[in-house]
Amino acid sequence: GCLSALHHDQFCVIKNGTMASLLEKVANPAYYKGKVGDFKVNASNYYKPLFRSGSIKPLWHLMAFTSVVMYTTNFICLKGSKVKHAREEQKTALAEYYKNHNIDPHH
Repeated sequence: GCLSALHHDQFCVIKNGTMASLLEKVANPAYYKGKVGDFKVNASNYYKPLFRSGSIKPLWHLMAFTSVVMYTTNFICLKGSKVKHAREEQKTALAEYYKNHNIDPHH
């Protein structure tokens, strides 16, 4: 086996030098189906007792997940290109300002 402190199959495969088997695993849909199944079981085992006891923790997790997805999607779809364009425009304007006023930007 793998002598690493991490016992994940992916790390062991790479460490043992069999990159081909890693690529075969990643290209196989059954691999992802198994991972999703494992996630469902783990999530169920974690959250069922919390729901039954009336814990607030699942709500906080759902709110955090929703926020991460919402802000990431907002940035990627709406604001990312606009922010990039604005930064390029500011950089160009600042360069022109420095040139017109004989200012060394690296003073």
